[in-house]
Amino acid sequence: MKTITVMVVDDSAVVRKVVGAMLENAPGIRLLHAVSDPLLAIERMKVAWPDVIVLDVEMPRMDGITFLRKIMAERPTPVVICSTLTEKGAETTMAALAAGAVSIITKPKLGLKEFLSDSADELISAVRAASLANVRRLAARVSPAPAPVPVKLTADAVLPAAQDGRPMLRTTERIVAIGTSTGGTLALEEVLTQLPRVTPGIVIVQHMPEKFTAAFAERLNGLCQIEVREARHGDRVLQGRALIAPGGKHMLLRRDGAQYCVDVIDGPLVNRHRPSVDVLFRSVARHAGANALGIIMTGMGDDGAAGLLEMRKAGSRTVAQDEDSCVVYGMPREAIKRGGVEKSVPLKALDREIVQQLSVR
Repeated sequence: MKTITVMVVDDSAVVRKVVGAMLENAPGIRLLHAVSDPLLAIERMKVAWPDVIVLDVEMPRMDGITFLRKIMAERPTPVVICSTLTEKGAETTMAALAAGAVSIITKPKLGLKEFLSDSADELISAVRAASLANVRRLAARVSPAPAPVPVKLTADAVLPAAQDGRPMLRTTERIVAIGTSTGGTLALEEVLTQLPRVTPGIVIVQHMPEKFTAAFAERLNGLCQIEVREARHGDRVLQGRALIAPGGKHMLLRRDGAQYCVDVIDGPLVNRHRPSVDVLFRSVARHAGANALGIIMTGMGDDGAAGLLEMRKAGSRTVAQDEDSCVVYGMPREAIKRGGVEKSVPLKALDREIVQQLSVR
């Protein structure tokens, strides 16, 4: 198996030291360089180009976003953003994701060394996922043995499986549930910006840290015809509205009389994620059944595969993003292997699948 070479670019000596040590100790990963700013990184990359870059955003001499855009224009390379966990930082990080970054690792302003040590599994998993990214897809959108992981819980930890297994009958209400992870921020932007004002109500889990989902939703809301916002507990799922699960919380669909609403709750990590796609999809299977369309998109791992199968068994339509248009094909591939997917379609066709959900009888 090919060793993954990584460059760390961060003006904090603590980050460079701690993250560098984590990467050096991870099987199948080699730290190529750890430098304090992008200009030094450019010089080192003339000698040896890394497979993955772990990049800070706010740095002297050249900021991370300018460096990222330069990399994506000259030689597209998977980039993991290592950003401070603040509302202001979230807005800047959204710009980095729009410029082609694969994923986000958060860091606090205080207790940095301890936090990074506790987040070793998350960081190493992010680097491994980034190394598998389809850089051709990343560039087009912007002009190994697994590391030790925490115990992997299923959706049972948040919502027990339905007992009777009977599909729910169709009604006039329509729901679209979307799950995505690595590469999903740009993919969701591509899909949601194509939707007309009149669409089924949409509920979305995008694996993303706390504080970043609000900025992500705000960005999409400014680009889309439909309303896009971070979900709040009790929000109604309405035509022309997309609700994104908040980072650090699970989101579940429920039916309240003739209306659909969402519950935003705490709970354990499911499939190592909170929010979890499996938790959302299970709730949709239980409360929407044949009234729902489930879509699983680009992402690393298998979160959503079990839930999409539950949706299909409950009578929902189910669709996967096809391999050619995914940045990372892990989640769709696993859903197909388990039998939860009716068909695969390119990213550019997913908006049509969503609009067609309004006319399903």
